[in-house]
Amino acid sequence: MDPGNDTRISEFFLLGFSKEPELQPLIFGLFLSMYLITVFGNLVIILATISDPHLHTPMYFFLSNLSFVDICFTSTTIPKMLMNIQTENKVITYEGCITQMHFFMLFAGLDDFLLIVMAYDRFLAICHPLHYTVIMNPQLCGLLVLVSWMMSALNSLLHSLMALRLSFCTELEIPHFFCEINQVVQLACSDTFLNDLVMYFAAGMLGSISLTGIFYSYSKIVSSIQGISSAHGKYKAFSTCASHLSVVSLFYCTMLGVYLSPDSANSSHSSATASMMYTVVTPMLNPFIYSLRNKDIKRALKRITGMAVI
Repeated sequence: MDPGNDTRISEFFLLGFSKEPELQPLIFGLFLSMYLITVFGNLVIILATISDPHLHTPMYFFLSNLSFVDICFTSTTIPKMLMNIQTENKVITYEGCITQMHFFMLFAGLDDFLLIVMAYDRFLAICHPLHYTVIMNPQLCGLLVLVSWMMSALNSLLHSLMALRLSFCTELEIPHFFCEINQVVQLACSDTFLNDLVMYFAAGMLGSISLTGIFYSYSKIVSSIQGISSAHGKYKAFSTCASHLSVVSLFYCTMLGVYLSPDSANSSHSSATASMMYTVVTPMLNPFIYSLRNKDIKRALKRITGMAVI
């Protein structure tokens, strides 16, 4: 390798979605709105589940954890993007890029594991209702969340350490709105075979295990729902499962599309658009799909609203 290329770089340039100056206010307003909706919606869910004793159940415990993770997930990328647009400065430091990448992988992995845990929780509640309270005790619920944090932390730490070993040349422009690992790896001058191997293996393993577990759980749920005699009950249950599966499909399909697609596809702005779907849109939709259609959450929100008025 040319010694001149093995220098220690200090910053990257996040190109975002568009270089057109007239589009920047529109992009800023759009992402600011989605970020505020995401933070407010998920905070409301957390407040409702904490304040209402009727919601102190495994289902809402996992839901509040998912809401907290979604707030952190979007907060690792959107504020930096908004600041870059506002200051008209696309620079992110090398340390800031690695840090952003680490926490992004951490919270993305947590989203992944929590979706599996929530599918398992619903599977037990619907398919094994008599044993549900015994199996899903507080100790097991806490252990499942703790294991999710540990597995996600190890995964993000591995990817971050693998990225630190890379050397970068003069091409420091990232065609993205945040430091996504596959985009950073493509800019390296050094050999990226191990990085690509670990990245594809982790994405394939997590994706296949997660989707298999989730679809198995919901297939059993659907089989149990078919035994319900009430037509209204069937419709309500199928509608809820369809809503959950729509978020799962949106999250996994766009994420796997980004990480398992060829390099040529990832180099375009289509990768940034696909990443936006699972990093911004899905966390924004989760409060609506998982909670606002839920009567227990609505009752808790009405009680909180009434107390605030009093």
